[in-house]
Amino acid sequence: MRSIVLALLAATALATSALAKDVTVAVTAIVEHPALDATRDGVKEALAEAGFKEGENLKFIYESAQGNAGTAAQIARQFIGDNPDVIVPISTPSAQAVVSATREIPVVFTAVSDPIGAQLVKDFEKPGGNVTGLSDMSPVADHVTLIKEILPEAKTIGFLYNSGEINSVSLLAALKEAAEKSGLSVVESTATRSADVQGAARALVGRADIIYVPTDNTIVSALEAAVAVAEENKIPLFTADTDSVNRGAIAALGFNYHDVGKQTGAVVARILNGEKPGDIPVKIAAGTDLVVNLVAAKKMGVELPQTLVDRATKVIK
Repeated sequence: MRSIVLALLAATALATSALAKDVTVAVTAIVEHPALDATRDGVKEALAEAGFKEGENLKFIYESAQGNAGTAAQIARQFIGDNPDVIVPISTPSAQAVVSATREIPVVFTAVSDPIGAQLVKDFEKPGGNVTGLSDMSPVADHVTLIKEILPEAKTIGFLYNSGEINSVSLLAALKEAAEKSGLSVVESTATRSADVQGAARALVGRADIIYVPTDNTIVSALEAAVAVAEENKIPLFTADTDSVNRGAIAALGFNYHDVGKQTGAVVARILNGEKPGDIPVKIAAGTDLVVNLVAAKKMGVELPQTLVDRATKVIK
């Protein structure tokens, strides 16, 4: 009994000592858009709930790379020089930049679809080293099922993505596999810059029955351009992230990214309280919301099944 009490007192002392000192958490994202912004805000909220509050005992730094991989690398180097207690890169490009820049400062990545494919870790259960985090690998098979439920006659999915984003390449492979099982084919159209998104969307007109936008930061950052093409040509546009439905997609089945941020922040708090990142398994984010947009569906010439609307987590009217 005495040993248990001593162990509890030691754990309490460790947590108290972590809260007693000022800590710095540096957060970066490849670009600013609603899903990534919500993730950042969720991280800060979870830290506050764990006792790390900005302005009291927490210095919270945030930098956006504004869609530029070179800038992401510069931010990573800047953060390494600042030597924060934990770095939180949001998105695959930012995570790759940070992980390649340090082997010492703890890193908790988030909103990364394929951490192994992106060479951030070698194993989910035992990441080792100074890196752990959360994957937001999309439930692609469920997305195909959703598409078939809304548009049973659809034959071709237009996949709009940046071929330079490793997460999107991984999602394309997963989509092709799921689509084939459902009797659908996939056609691709790429945009490497946000300025190219409208042209890439237009390239799908006449080739695809629907447009599908994965959790691709280049495309999502300029989603309105793709939505305009979809509305003009009456092509239903689906997204993988629910935050994009409010911006004009007709439906999405995916994570609430504020919740993803909170799950990430909880991991950061564990590290601030003394745990080693390499001992914390990489997790796939929990929770799946269904969001539908009745206004967008009407503009794209689609009537959503009432059974779908009735079970939606959120309905935009």
